[in-house]
Amino acid sequence: MKIYFSGSIRAGREHQEHYAKIIGLLGKYGKILTEHIGDPKLSAQGELNITDDEIYERDMRWLKESDIVVADVSVPATGVGYEIAYAEILGKKVLCLYYGDAEKKISGMISGNRNLTVKTYKTAEDLERIFNEFFK
Repeated sequence: MKIYFSGSIRAGREHQEHYAKIIGLLGKYGKILTEHIGDPKLSAQGELNITDDEIYERDMRWLKESDIVVADVSVPATGVGYEIAYAEILGKKVLCLYYGDAEKKISGMISGNRNLTVKTYKTAEDLERIFNEFFK
């Protein structure tokens, strides 16, 4: 199974540690196409060795070839929202994760969309339970 993980880069990296934990746990369910999202060296400046055009083309290709999309929506980011919407258009199964102590409220466009699975987490145990249910 190919998994596309989406998380904020340019909108803020304050949840990078959560992304790394999520990616590590998701690895037992399949190949993560976007492991770089959890890299602590990746700053809010994004990937510096690749153009925005190349990022767009690569990420759209990865979204198309993925079987499942998992997105952390704790940090509001237009890129993450765009990827979720595109995944929905492609008919992908989408899991949106929201960190329980996030300061900002989750968008109604995500929480109100019945085509998405939205789950709140606080711990690695929460994530393991969510993934076990989602990947049944």
